[in-house]
Amino acid sequence: MFPERKAIGGIMRHKKHKEAGLNQPLGCALILIIALVFGVATSVHAQENGASVDEAREALSKQDDDEGSTEQLEEVFQAAEQNYSLLQQGKQSLNYSFNYSYSGDQRLDLEVINGQVRNLDVTPSATHNFTNSFSYDYGFKDNLTIGTRIPLVSKFDTQEELNVNGVGDISVTTRWQPNPHVPGTMSTTLFSTLSTKTGVSPFEIDTNRQLSTGSGYYSIGGGASVSKVLDPVVLFGSGSLRYNHTVNDLNQVRGARLLEEVEPGFTLSSSGGFSYSLSYDISLSMSVQLTYSAETVLRFNDGTEAAASDQMSGLINMSLGTRVSDTTIVNTSVGFGLTRGAPDFSVGFSMPINISGLSES
Repeated sequence: MFPERKAIGGIMRHKKHKEAGLNQPLGCALILIIALVFGVATSVHAQENGASVDEAREALSKQDDDEGSTEQLEEVFQAAEQNYSLLQQGKQSLNYSFNYSYSGDQRLDLEVINGQVRNLDVTPSATHNFTNSFSYDYGFKDNLTIGTRIPLVSKFDTQEELNVNGVGDISVTTRWQPNPHVPGTMSTTLFSTLSTKTGVSPFEIDTNRQLSTGSGYYSIGGGASVSKVLDPVVLFGSGSLRYNHTVNDLNQVRGARLLEEVEPGFTLSSSGGFSYSLSYDISLSMSVQLTYSAETVLRFNDGTEAAASDQMSGLINMSLGTRVSDTTIVNTSVGFGLTRGAPDFSVGFSMPINISGLSES
């Protein structure tokens, strides 16, 4: 069985708190929000050398239906449920989470000839994204935890009648606390994340008939999170930077051209919020996330380029942690996009999987 430990978005009755004689339970632990890429901008600016406006639009249209802000928002919820206090050496944990997000939009299709609009069409878009994730963590040392996350993605576009089911981008995360936590002082955790491209790439599919489950490129990022306990409230914040690797040797049909290379932009992210203990068994958390995504450049076989401009994305997240047993805390969350780069809304659920085999080695 899993050892009792602190958990973000939930509450814990920690023995050390009771021995210290605290009058109020902490009940909530620290929230680690890792904000990742929220996809490429939904409004794009085409930069072409002799290519038509319509060709540039087709080149960048993959951003709307493929893996992007929905998956990243799900990861934000996932991060909010992670343990802030790291696992002890030799300890292991397994967690399950489910997330649903919805993105609706109106796409404007234009054909411009000699400065005149010849074709105008407004196409509605409605994408439903379901993600089941399994996260495994191992305490390499008392202050160093290594973990991995495996997402299983199901995506539906109800307007185009498209769907896809498969594995998403598997990620590996390392969390390190340089100094032991001292009650009454600020706690700091450094983290790094490597994301693979195990999911279905948006650059290797027929964009008119298929959807993707992954980003299509490797990425690596790092950052820091800080928190301070003001019983019964925990204040927290985090910042991170992510670099996305360029994808070469592509051969995807985009209108009348072939897409050969994609250069994703870097991502800066910051977040902050609080968690409040309502009782030993209930806690409430709220946070705000802001993300800046640099432009993504697509290069074609005829020497032309198309670029998605820089974008700022924002969302607000609220979660409720409920203790259902001494070792199990169930987290439910809801999020709302504040900008066009984020999903309209998202709901999530997570809980630990207690397996007797995952015990101290």
